[in-house]
This record gives sequence, C-alpha cells and structure tokens, in this order.
Amino acid sequence: MKKIKTLISRQTNRSREEYSSTEDKDLSSDQSEPVYTYKDTREIASDPLAEAEVINSIEDVYFNDDTFDSSLYELEKLKDDEKPSLYDINEDRTRLRSQLQSVSKKVSDVVLENHSAYTKELQRVTDLQASLQTANVICTNGRRQLQISKQGFTISSLGIMANYRKKQQLLSLMKSLYTIKTLQRTDIRLREMLEEEDYPGAIQLCLECQKAASTFRHYTCISELSSKLQDTLEMIEEQLDQALAKTCNSFDIGHYQKVQRAYRLLGKTQTAMDQLHMHFTSAIHNTAFTIVLGYVELVSGSSDTRFQKMQYKDLCSYVTGDTFIPCMVDLCKALWDVMRSYYKTMEWHEDSEEVPEAETDTGSLSSNIEASFNRKYIQKKLAHGLSRIWQDVQQKVKFFLLGTDLSFFKYDDFIFVLDIINRLISIGKEFCGSKSEDLQKSIRTQSINYFKNYHRARMDELCIFLENEGWELCPVKVNFSIHHLQEFKFMHLLNAQRNEDDILENEMKQTNVFKRFETGSPFDRQTLDDTEDVIQAPNMSNGKDSNSNDDDSDSDIPDELKQDYIDEQTGENPTKRGHAKTKRRPERVSSRELSPILANTTLNVLRLVGKYMQMMSVLTPIAYDVVLCMSQLFDYYLYAVYTFFTSDMADVEKVLNSKLLNTLRRISNEIIDKSRSGPLNSESPNNKVKVPFPYLSPIVELENRNTLYGLSERIVATESLAFLAEQFESLQSHLESVIPATKKPFLQQFYSQTVGVSSELRNAVYLGVSSYCLSTERILNLMSTVNWNIKDIMSQHSPYVDALLQDLQVFRDRLQDVGRQVRIPHVVYVVLWNHLILLVNRTIVEGLAGAKKCSNEGRALMQLDYQQFLMKLEQLTDIKPIPAKEFVETYIKAFYLSESDIESWIKERREYSGKQLTSLVNCAVSSKRGRQRLLMIIEELERQRPK
Repeated sequence: MKKIKTLISRQTNRSREEYSSTEDKDLSSDQSEPVYTYKDTREIASDPLAEAEVINSIEDVYFNDDTFDSSLYELEKLKDDEKPSLYDINEDRTRLRSQLQSVSKKVSDVVLENHSAYTKELQRVTDLQASLQTANVICTNGRRQLQISKQGFTISSLGIMANYRKKQQLLSLMKSLYTIKTLQRTDIRLREMLEEEDYPGAIQLCLECQKAASTFRHYTCISELSSKLQDTLEMIEEQLDQALAKTCNSFDIGHYQKVQRAYRLLGKTQTAMDQLHMHFTSAIHNTAFTIVLGYVELVSGSSDTRFQKMQYKDLCSYVTGDTFIPCMVDLCKALWDVMRSYYKTMEWHEDSEEVPEAETDTGSLSSNIEASFNRKYIQKKLAHGLSRIWQDVQQKVKFFLLGTDLSFFKYDDFIFVLDIINRLISIGKEFCGSKSEDLQKSIRTQSINYFKNYHRARMDELCIFLENEGWELCPVKVNFSIHHLQEFKFMHLLNAQRNEDDILENEMKQTNVFKRFETGSPFDRQTLDDTEDVIQAPNMSNGKDSNSNDDDSDSDIPDELKQDYIDEQTGENPTKRGHAKTKRRPERVSSRELSPILANTTLNVLRLVGKYMQMMSVLTPIAYDVVLCMSQLFDYYLYAVYTFFTSDMADVEKVLNSKLLNTLRRISNEIIDKSRSGPLNSESPNNKVKVPFPYLSPIVELENRNTLYGLSERIVATESLAFLAEQFESLQSHLESVIPATKKPFLQQFYSQTVGVSSELRNAVYLGVSSYCLSTERILNLMSTVNWNIKDIMSQHSPYVDALLQDLQVFRDRLQDVGRQVRIPHVVYVVLWNHLILLVNRTIVEGLAGAKKCSNEGRALMQLDYQQFLMKLEQLTDIKPIPAKEFVETYIKAFYLSESDIESWIKERREYSGKQLTSLVNCAVSSKRGRQRLLMIIEELERQRPK
C-alpha cells in the first residue's frame, strides 16, 4: 500500500512539472515551429476492463522496491533520444497520467472494500484494553494477600527445620567417609584378582570404584584416587589384551570366556573383536618367522643376529634342502594350531548363549538391542576374517615354498612336499572355501621347475638310447600293449582307487577336519606310503590278481623287457643267441602271429610315458606341462626315425605328406639343437627343451644290397613308431580328462598333426630301399639299344624286360630273406612293392622316350614288352592294382594318335616330362611344321609348369 501511495504522489508531482516545463518551452519556441495544443483530461471513463488494461501496461520496474524514483526513470528514457519531439513527450505524459488515475481509483476501491474489516479490528483493540485493566486489578490483590501470609510465619519454626537438615547432612558425610576408606583399600584387591586372571571381577570392581569416586569427586582426597583407578583400569585392559592374544595359538574355552565377559563389562566387544583379528595376524607372522629362524640358525651354527633382522621372505631363502621338509612340517603344524584356534573361536561365538550380566529389568530393551547389534557385528567380522586368516597362512607357506629350489629333490621327497601342500590346500578349502590360487600357483611353479629338470634328464637318456639303438626286434607276446608294462599298472587300479577315495571323502565330509583333529594335526601322518601305491604297481611277476586273466598278465615277458634299458651288447654267446632266435622266429612266422614290432628304445619311451602319466596323476597342477613333455618324447622319436632312414635320399620331401612335412619342420625348429657345441638341453623361446640332433648308430648298415639296404632295421623303426602312435591314441581320452579344457585344442592338434600322420613316414623310409634295388641306368642303357623303327612285327619281347624282371626277382628273394628275420607287415609289403613298381613304370616310360624313331611295328613291340612285364609281374607279387600302369599304357597308346589328337593329349597330360612329350612328338608326327608347332606348345607348357 505504501508503495502505491508513493507512486501516486511521485507521478502527480512529475506530471505537474512536466506540464509546466512544456508550456514554458512552447512559449519560448521559435514562431516558425507549429504549435500543438492538447486537451487536459482529468477524468477517465469508469470501465473495469479498460482500467485493468491500463494497470497491466505499467512497467514492472515501478514495482521493484520502495526507493524507485519514477521521475528520474522517465527522464533517463528521454536522454536516449537526441532530439525528443513535443508530441511524443505529451503522449508519454498522457499515458502516465491515465495510469496514475487508474491506480488511484483502484486504491480507493480497495480502501472502501476493507472499511468494515477496519471497524471490526478497532473494536477488538478496545476490548483488549479493557481486559488488561482487569488483570492489573487481580495482580494487585494477589500481592496484598502474599504479604499477609509472609507475616504469619515465625522464626522458631524455620530454625527447627534448619537443625534437622544439618543432622541429615552429617549422617551423609559419615557414610561418604566410610565409602572413601573402602576405596582406598580397593587397589590391593584389584591386583590380587588380576593375578588370579579374574578379569571380569577386576573390571566390575574397578568400574564400581570409579562410579563411587565420581559420586564423591567434590572431596579433595578423591581426585588422586580417581586418577589412580583410571591407571589401574588401563593396566587391566593391557593385561586383558595380552590374555586375548594367548588364545590365538592355544584356544581355551574357560580362558576365552573370561576375556569376553571382561570386554563386555568394558563395553568394548567390537573393539575386542578388532584386536583379536590383529593378534591372529601377528600370531601367524611371529609363529612362521620363529620356526624358520630356528632352522636357519640351526644350520648356520652361529648366533648371527642378522637373520633376526631379515624379512620373512628373505629368511626363507636360507633354508637348506636337508632341513626343508622338517621345517615345512613344523610350519604347517604351527599354522594349523592358529587356524584351529580361530575355528574354535567362531564355534564358541556361535554356540554361546550367555546373557550379559549388565542387563536389568529397567534397561532390558536397550541392552538387548545393543547385544544383538554386537552379535551381528562379531559374526560378520569373524566370517570376513576367515579369508583374511587363510590368505596370511597361504602367503607364509607360499614364500617358504618358493624360497628353496626343489628341482634337485628326490622324487619321493618332492611327492611328500606336494602331499603336505595338498593337505594344506584342502584344509583351506574347508576353512573358508578358498581355492588357494596363490598356493596353487607356487606349487605349480615348483612342480614345473622340478619336472623340467626331470624331463631334461630323460630327454638326454632318450638321445643316448636312439644313437646307440641297433633297431633289432625285441620279442614280445602277441597281445602286448602298454598295460602289460609295470609303469602302467596304476591305471588298472585307478578306477578302484577313485571309488575308494569317493567313499572315504563322503565319510570325511560328515565330520569337519577341525573336529577330527581335536588333538594333533593332519600333518602328523607320513604320506610316503600313500604315494608309493601310486608310483609303483604291484609285482605281477609273483602272481596274479583274482580279477586279472592270462592275457593281461606279463609273466611271460622276459625279465629283460621289464628293465628301463635292454643292453644290445650283452656279451652273450652269439651261437646261443642265434640258436634261440632261429628257434623262435620260424614259429612266429609259421603261426602268422601279429605280435607288435618293437625296438629297445620303443619300450624305453613307453616306460617314460608310463612314468610321466604317474607323475601327472600326482602333480595335478602341471598336468598340461607333463602332457607337453610327453608329446616331446614322441616328437623326438619321430624325428630320429626320419633323420636316420631318409638322410640318404635327396628329394625325400617330395614324397612326404604336407602335414607330416610341416610337423617335421616344427620339431626341427622347436626341440632340435643342431649344434653339438651348444649348451646341452637349452630351452627354445617357447620354453621347450632343446635336445641334440640325433645321429644313427654306426652298427646299423644301410648300404648292404643283400639286406635290402637295412630293410629289417627300417621295418623295426617305422613299425615301432606306428605302434607307439597307436599306444598314444589309446591314451588320448585319459589325457583329455586330466588337462584343463582350455588346453585341449593343443592335444587335439598334437594327435591330428603328429600322431595321426606318423604312419605316413613309411613312404619316405621305404622309398630308399626301392630306389636302390632297381638298376635304373642299366635298364635305360638296355632300352636305348632297342630298335623301335622296325618293319616286322616281333613275337619276342626285348631283353630289357628280362633285366627288369630279374631285378624284381632278386628283390622278392631278398625280401623273403628279410621276412625270415623280422615279420613284414602287409602294409609294409604293399608300400615296398608300390614304390618299386612305380619306379619301374616310370623307368619304362623314360626309356621309351629315348626312342628317336618309331614305326608302327615298334609301337607294337612296346606293347608286347609291357604286357610281358605285367604277366611276369603277377607271378612275383599279388599287388593290385598295379601302380602307374595307366601311366605306361597311355604313353604307348599316344604313339597311335593323329597330329590334332596329340596336341590335345599333350595339353591334358601334365604328368609327363618335357623330354617324354618331345620324344613322342618326334616319333609320332611326320609333318615337320606340325612337329615344330607341337614342340613350341611343349616349351610353353614347360615354362608354365611349377618348379
């Protein structure tokens, strides 16, 4: 309202000033300017809508605050125009005046509307004034009555009351003095209770004394006593903390119950639980450090203080191999005690239903809420501490395990260490459900390091065996397999053992490990006997199991085959040995037994595989690494056979399967160390063991024509490799079950690209025999003497056919001689004859291509010679179909083709060489121009032929 009144007054004054100034300006203006006159309208029509529009048109700045100067605002607006016109000024004046009149009328209307309310409010003020006058009269009368009552009391009655009060004060003082005297004697009783480890009673007494001291704190003698009681309470808390720490190594229910009651009286239940976890952490560290330090100082034999200042991780590196196992057992036992104490602590809190003594009827609700909150906090804290405690235990054992190099431990000692760690891992799983990744990783690191050294030594032995192998046949029974070897006996008992372990595991699950070992520890028992049952199978030579049959027994295997190495240079009487062999072999050949063809080294590799698989069953964390090393055994054996029996051939890679060739190159790059001067058993970038390049033993003769260039040795080598591949394939399912799923692609690749194609090596090994058995140059020389440009049809075949058949006859006879020494499998028989016949057919075509001229009768002689060869060949061998038969027949028939047919025939037959095609064109085409055109086509095809 005040703002509106101010606005109206300002606008009225401003309007008058503007009007007067305008009139003066009009009078003093130049006579040449036109003069405008305006009608001064003081009243406006009484239209509510018009008034509302006028009020709404007022600018917002007029309503901002009470200090707003409207006149100055309007004048500043005129400053913006350099030369304002009188008409515009008068228009603004009229607008402002109409706005002022509308606001004034609106204010007047509002005042008239609220007149009745004003009257009512004025009446209320008058009534309030009358009420205040009545209250003033009442207060005056009350004061007058109080003065009369004060004068009615006497001084004597008030004196009696003062004396009685003094008596009560003296009685209270006497009681306080007795209490103070008792407080002075409390300190002696507190010390006695602490010596008796009655912590709850001591705290209860101390708290009561503090409460009493707080009551009498207005006495000067009590201030010193209060300070002394506070020091005593702090001392009790320190001793209580030490008592709490004792439970970490040896848990006692009675002792722990006293400690918990004491903390509950102090109201520090949660603090006690926090302190308990800190004590457990310290107990783990101090226990581990003390045990390891004791063994280190025992070995050093001197009181060197530098060990006590070392970090635990560094101290573990000073543990020697002789003291490693006893130190590890003691360490695990001590850490087991700490874990068992923690487990019993949790068990006590779960089973305890003790109601705090501090609860009373008056405060039961608040006390129950606080106790419930404390119990939940303790449960969460203990549950969270399980993984923390186990992590600390795991770290201590991990540092101890990695501090010593176990690669040179004996196998039994290493298995014992592994068994102790596996027991600890199983305890950790039952303790907090942890998989113990850190401990698993550390034992895997040590296992890999240990197995690498073991594998290096075995690869060295294998290299020695291969380089001293004579590739003589080792006689074994017909149904011989890896399961007859001593090293694979554990696989027969594996399923039965697993069933027994499952039953035992189910029984053990019913009782907790901490319940089973209330006294002692799981590490007290010796585990060497348990591992020996896995490593060494029962002695089957002394008898048979009730569940085994005659076929599964290896009692008929000579004792020498059960050894890791069979000495070929035994020094026995050659006559006796030769007699024994000649007596045994005819029986085998005559009975057509398909006994496996094995060499001494093959048996050694199979035994190594058996040992590796035994280790795999024990060293579970490195099962994949063991499989990888097993694959290296096979790779090295395959590569040795390849290098021994194909090194005498120049183009051996042309007959190899591409997959096999890639495998051989991979083996050469990954595990073969071709420099003998380099470090033995170095490692390749992919962490594979490097072994020396193998060299064939000098006792193996591959250049003797009478023995078909070492055919018996080649058969033993290749067929033993094939048998080794079959045994590896029989183990594939077992190997897949023990390695991680992420590593199975490697195993599948190994079987598909190495084991599966190893039998393809026969083609390369036996090709050398076939190529040397045929006198190719002599046959070609004989064919070059044949006259193919004859006029008469011949009824007699050419001499070179007899020479060919003679070589084949010699080959068959020598093959039979070799068959009397070693069984020749049918697949080997087929490969040998296929190689030889293929070589003969290619030789025939090459000889026919040497003809410079050829008549029709000469072509008939070619057919006669080849048919005669085929007829005689069927008497020498039963190989069907004849390899490359069409290769020869098609070439002979091409001599009968016309010039145009020969052109298309040349373009289609890319298997013939340029020399063979050129000879065909020279003999079959009579036209010189035609010959030149065809020879140019042949030259173009030869340039396009891939090298």
